[in-house]
Amino acid sequence: DEAQQLQMLHLSLQNLPEAGDSERPKTYVPRNPYPTPSSFPQAPAAVFDSPSAFDKFDTDTLFFIFYYQQGTYQQYLAARELKKQSWRYHKKYLTWFQRHEEPKLTADDYEQGTYVYFDYETGWCQRIKSEFTFEYGYLEDELPS
Repeated sequence: DEAQQLQMLHLSLQNLPEAGDSERPKTYVPRNPYPTPSSFPQAPAAVFDSPSAFDKFDTDTLFFIFYYQQGTYQQYLAARELKKQSWRYHKKYLTWFQRHEEPKLTADDYEQGTYVYFDYETGWCQRIKSEFTFEYGYLEDELPS
């Protein structure tokens, strides 16, 4: 009886669940599913998984991807490309800023000057903000540039 229990324990150890067993399979689920003909693409094109494609997108497209593909690899790629173009993400205002000119005042924890920022809420456009203080504590700097 003891030998049988040990054998069963040994067999059960061979079939231990792995960490990935509890995850759902990653299949594409459209965010706004609409019935489409079968000739219409049913999954995003593979080009959108290629980092090299993102340097060809214009800034508006990168902002669209950043704000409307949240939590995806594409959002990460868009943010990385925006950083390459000298845009800086402000964590308090949840928007992107770019220096319009060199800062008038620079300190250890902030800089002040004129910035271009992307207005995603009211105009979906770039606006200029004068006399803006950009506190470095609100700077998102975790992405490689």
